[in-house]
Amino acid sequence: MAIVVAPEKPLTLKDVIDVIPSTCRERSTGKALLLSARAVVLYAAGIVGLVLTDTWYFVVPLWAFTGLGVSGMFVIGHDAAHQALTDSRRLNSTIGHVMMFPSHHIYEAWVLGHNHIHHRHTARQGMDFVWHPVTPEEYEAMGSLKRLRHRIEWSWLGAGVYYTREVWWNKMVRLGQPPRKWADKIKKDQRILSAATLVVMAGIVVLGSLGGSVLGGLWLLVKVFIVPLFLFQWVIGVLVYLHHIGEDLPWQTRREWTKVAGQLDSTTVLRVSWLLDVFFNKIMVHVPHHVDPRIPCYHLEEATDAIAAAFPGRVIDKRMSFRDYCHTTRSCKLFDFGSRQWMTYETAATFLANQPEPEEVTV
Repeated sequence: MAIVVAPEKPLTLKDVIDVIPSTCRERSTGKALLLSARAVVLYAAGIVGLVLTDTWYFVVPLWAFTGLGVSGMFVIGHDAAHQALTDSRRLNSTIGHVMMFPSHHIYEAWVLGHNHIHHRHTARQGMDFVWHPVTPEEYEAMGSLKRLRHRIEWSWLGAGVYYTREVWWNKMVRLGQPPRKWADKIKKDQRILSAATLVVMAGIVVLGSLGGSVLGGLWLLVKVFIVPLFLFQWVIGVLVYLHHIGEDLPWQTRREWTKVAGQLDSTTVLRVSWLLDVFFNKIMVHVPHHVDPRIPCYHLEEATDAIAAAFPGRVIDKRMSFRDYCHTTRSCKLFDFGSRQWMTYETAATFLANQPEPEEVTV
């Protein structure tokens, strides 16, 4: 009598979620408020320092510190937007709106784009707009200006350019017409954010002009508002890039994509120093966040341990280093969905040259 072996059941995202202890989804309002207060204090310290000095060797490190301060507030707002920070939707919304103000992000637009598009279709061709790769064929069909833009944005220095254009400008400033279901909330947030930003910017210019110079006011605006904002966009651009781009992080075609492939296999856990993590609030422990966005940032380490123990070798867990980031930006320029392979511009050109010519169809 033949023994019939039942086929192994495919792993589902629920299987992965089920190995995470329920305690990882418990939220603490006290912890949330402490983390929020710490983020505000760090950002405010940078701003005060910039207001008090014009000496370049103080200003430059203060710019870096304040840019990280904007990032720290944004990460708290990101958790709040997922309703993962506290058990109160109203408190999460309030914290999220406040924390995203220095980065000039529209809270409800972020909820739509990040939670409902990026998280639901992570690393899925034609669906996930965050750092979506270009194929060799698409790059070959580009004009010279678009190729130049791609080369800039996919370089180690270009992460901020990409994030500024694709996410901040297109999704937060220019915006366009949101889906009808979201339009009223997003437009309301946009009006409030724009009005508040204009008031703050005008106040900064007036403060800087008290010494009698309008140029002094404009310089203060650049120093305490504009430069930290764009430094934040470079920082967050690098972080998002590292979350989902890498030689060991394949993207999937729309048909082949599964939730497990997107949420477990297409992101990473990158370890950073405790000092950076004061600002980043565990955002680099990204696998469990994608597996279950309900987990607060202060429980992501425990959730990672549970996933790694249940699925040995499945979680990419390593130190984050600038050298590795630069290597990735050199190696991962274009992506071929057929072979699921990242390519440089040179290897992509060779790949296309070796493709068979399409057969002629005779009638």
